Amino acid sequence: MGSCFSSSKVSGSNSQTPSTNNNTTNTLNVHQNQRNTSKATPSSTTVVNNSRKQQGSNYNRDKGNIDKKKQEKQQPRNSNVIKPSSRRQSGVIPCGKRTDFGYDKDFDKRYSIGKLLGHGQFGYTYVATDKSSGDRVAVKRIEKNKMVLPIAVEDVKREVKILKALAGHENVVQFYNSFEDDNYVYIVMELCEGGELLDRILSKKDSRYTEKDAAVVVRQMLKVAAECHLHGLVHRDMKPENFLFKSSKEDSPLKATDFGLSDFIRPGKKFQDIVGSAYYVAPEVLKRRSGPESDVWSIGVITYILLCGRRPFWDKTEDGIFKEVLRNKPDFRRKPWSNISNSAKDFVKKLLVKDPRARLTAAQALSHPWVREGGDASEIPLDISVLSNMRQFVRYSRLKQFALRALASTLDEEELADLRDQFSAIDVDKNGVISLEEMRTALAKDLPWKMKESRVLEILQAIDSNTDGLVDFPEFVAATLHVHQLEEHNSTKWQQRSQAAFEKFDVDRDGFITPEELKMHTGLKGSIDPLLEEADIDKDGKISLSEFRRLLRTASMSSPTVRDSRRM
Repeated sequence: MGSCFSSSKVSGSNSQTPSTNNNTTNTLNVHQNQRNTSKATPSSTTVVNNSRKQQGSNYNRDKGNIDKKKQEKQQPRNSNVIKPSSRRQSGVIPCGKRTDFGYDKDFDKRYSIGKLLGHGQFGYTYVATDKSSGDRVAVKRIEKNKMVLPIAVEDVKREVKILKALAGHENVVQFYNSFEDDNYVYIVMELCEGGELLDRILSKKDSRYTEKDAAVVVRQMLKVAAECHLHGLVHRDMKPENFLFKSSKEDSPLKATDFGLSDFIRPGKKFQDIVGSAYYVAPEVLKRRSGPESDVWSIGVITYILLCGRRPFWDKTEDGIFKEVLRNKPDFRRKPWSNISNSAKDFVKKLLVKDPRARLTAAQALSHPWVREGGDASEIPLDISVLSNMRQFVRYSRLKQFALRALASTLDEEELADLRDQFSAIDVDKNGVISLEEMRTALAKDLPWKMKESRVLEILQAIDSNTDGLVDFPEFVAATLHVHQLEEHNSTKWQQRSQAAFEKFDVDRDGFITPEELKMHTGLKGSIDPLLEEADIDKDGKISLSEFRRLLRTASMSSPTVRDSRRM
């Protein structure tokens, strides 16, 4: 199903100061060698979490690959992963044998098993034939006898749940059904025979894709990540080995196949375990506070590899790789980056931002000009961060809401491109405004959140500054813009934008927002002191530019004592 890993001490070399050895060995050809040798010994490219067992391999190996790689024939795919012991205790019936999974029981009547595609520690994957239609499928057969502990049973159930949740997505291997008998669980899936993405990378000249071809591949991976995130699911192991092509055709669609480390995450929570593959692991995973953003980092790493044929973070040891990930930035100075477009470099840099709050989301990345070219705006899914920002906006103080509206009015069309895509996706009838029904429909697509009707109305009313019962684009931008991204991606522009927003309040341009100016700008009646107190850190009775910027960065909660007399 997948490989997982444990935390390690951090040490290593600087990727910004490449040595001769690093230049020589940090190539994708080495990755091929590691795949052929890592089956017998623990690999430095995999991190292991001992708390979680995996139940076998997805069919990331076709017969041709097995024939070419003798050691992969002889060793299980996941033999380089440290796992808790699955040895059956004497006299104890494994949990898998005692469990009724609730799956169909007639596998043998409906399918006949054919050749072996691949195998892992607990299961084998075969080609099978549907007896009624003659269609060929892939079947993962997992041995119940090896599901010793309850967590092993949970992992199998989770994988089936995930495949069902993502059923129908064009870039996810299709799930057909799950079966069980006394000895096995069977997961029936779409058969993909085009080989791994990694193999295609290695087959390219200098192990590199053209920008146009790379963008097509990356767009498909981002669509998978965005769909996962709308379901409250984090993939947690995005890497080329976990994507297969449907067929050997050059324009074959790409399919995500391995969800062995994937897991659902509750709103507002973070994963505290360390899982994934070392070359692709995000900094926040190593810090034990990760969420959906970690998938985007991994796709950034893959994009870097597609474009230049090297890894952005490399060292001879796992510890060294982790240090690179935590401390250093990718190198865009060496060849072939001088011949790669600025748009491509900008895209990769915005995916490999170490602060997950400032990193592009999967949906935002799909709006980026480099990956968008040739793609259709209708393909861009709803962005979970946009929906989250709308939910948060209602909780902000009135002052922060006014400040965000002022900041939103300073942005240009390029900076608003991704939010315009999101607005268009929510504005289903394309009349230029978002209604309550359209808002309700959009928020319902963020599946982990189950919002009451009253909450949806409350959110719309908070965003709707002109109180006409609808949300127009400027109002939408104020509620959904990403302040941390503005600051991280271009600090000079952030300084200019935030100052321009500040000056909308600072009428006399003396460098401070006074209570009188605040009342004049907001139109609020009554005492302004509660609003002023929130931002006035030094308690001098006015708001400075630095205090205003701090207000924009921080998500302050609304105070029950502050009311807008026009609305409340």
